[in-house]
Amino acid sequence: MSAIKLNPPFRAEHLGSLLRPDYILEARKKFDKGEVSAEELKQLEDKAIKDAVAIQKEVGLCGLTDGEYRRHMFYDGFFDHLEGFTDVAHPPREIFKMYVPDVRAFLAENTKPAATTLCTGKIKHVKSGYLPQFQELAKMVAPEEVKNIKMTLAAPEWFHLRHGEHAYDKAVYANDEEHFNDIAAAYRVELEILYNAGCRNVQIDDPLLAYFCDVSMLEAMRAEGADPDARLDAYIRLYNNCFRDRATKLPELTVGLHLCRGNFRHSMHFSEGGYEHIAVKLFNEINVDTYYLEYDTERAGTFDALKELPKNKSIVLGLITSKFPELEDINELEARVHEAAKIMASGTGETEEEALQRICVSPQCGFASHSEGNLIDAEGMKNKLKLVVDLANKIWKN
Repeated sequence: MSAIKLNPPFRAEHLGSLLRPDYILEARKKFDKGEVSAEELKQLEDKAIKDAVAIQKEVGLCGLTDGEYRRHMFYDGFFDHLEGFTDVAHPPREIFKMYVPDVRAFLAENTKPAATTLCTGKIKHVKSGYLPQFQELAKMVAPEEVKNIKMTLAAPEWFHLRHGEHAYDKAVYANDEEHFNDIAAAYRVELEILYNAGCRNVQIDDPLLAYFCDVSMLEAMRAEGADPDARLDAYIRLYNNCFRDRATKLPELTVGLHLCRGNFRHSMHFSEGGYEHIAVKLFNEINVDTYYLEYDTERAGTFDALKELPKNKSIVLGLITSKFPELEDINELEARVHEAAKIMASGTGETEEEALQRICVSPQCGFASHSEGNLIDAEGMKNKLKLVVDLANKIWKN
């Protein structure tokens, strides 16, 4: 059993995306229309990111991100830079799987589908979309802080669950495993590029795994003839294939996996259901160090699933909502952390204090997974981040 990794994750964490300043949103609109050059946009992004780093440091956060200010959506940066994937501006409804909660929500009442990405050729890693983001952020922090930069990455199965058999061209890949093997190979290249540049902290953002906690999706998959258990197993194999070379090539890399139930613009969520549906496999079979879990509302269920978390892994409890500005009561939050530790200890035989040392705290998700962001303003966001730090200091006092 490998040793637990901490710092990162830090006692007080956040999930990556921060509210974009209005001038960034406006500049990106102008850029899309050809009214602003790439260099002019970058200069504005640089300014906004420097300010975002300053805010993170001011409130006391150690793990630093660029707020995802150079992205439109949280999952941008991987598939859009791979050879073999094609953007589809006007996809037909028929290629979307309606059992996927966010797809069902978006396509309700015959809404026109948004653009998507499909695999139309052999997958090959030809360019890193994340490396420039990491390098630019590294210039803005002290040399000793570079190792604390957290890069948020796309889930490797992101487009597959949404499109199923339509996700790739059958003339290119005969089956899912062949398709997944090449995605994993590209992911390994991406991780190695980031690692060689100095990155030591990554977080995979994957609301899709949380969808496997939603009974309505599981039932709808079975009704369509799909096996949700087999699909989850396939995705776990894909993940572990992505991380195949961690021990030999990425020994100092901390890998976190973030699950939430949707965090679209205007604080919209898509699914509900507790982690007990996937806890054994999630915590014991996927080769990651820590889990960033949504736990701000009842839609995530109870802490009972944390009994399955092995002693060599940590948990970042997303107890504070990023969706709305109202501040949670710090004493109630502290009590919830101790409740989680007690339940973890009951599953492993640890003491509650030992289990507590494997816990960190955070908001349940980012503040702007979509560029337009949640129903909270900049001051509200800062207050939430400060609450995370205050809660961590109250519990661990270091």
